[in-house]
Amino acid sequence: MKMFLVIYAEASDEYIVDAFKKSGFKAYTKMSGLMGEGEESEPKLGTHYWPGENNALLLAVSDEKIHPLCDLVRKLKVEHPRIAETAKACRQYFSKKK
Repeated sequence: MKMFLVIYAEASDEYIVDAFKKSGFKAYTKMSGLMGEGEESEPKLGTHYWPGENNALLLAVSDEKIHPLCDLVRKLKVEHPRIAETAKACRQYFSKKK
């Protein structure tokens, strides 16, 4: 079992959560109102100059569901390019398995 952290723009919340639920990942912990800066997106600091906030999902995933989760994240990354950290984690996980 592994824990995955998915960070995404709050504006995409309904779409992202719905995609995970429809794919069978119904158990998660969600954190809202997160602020920060990433490598692949503009800062989300909740200010006038850097508006917006992020949300995060924590998902405990059994070993047999890691591959489907990573497939879903890759698909979502195409549609929402700024959910990068989990996509990066999936690449690192599978590169270590070889």
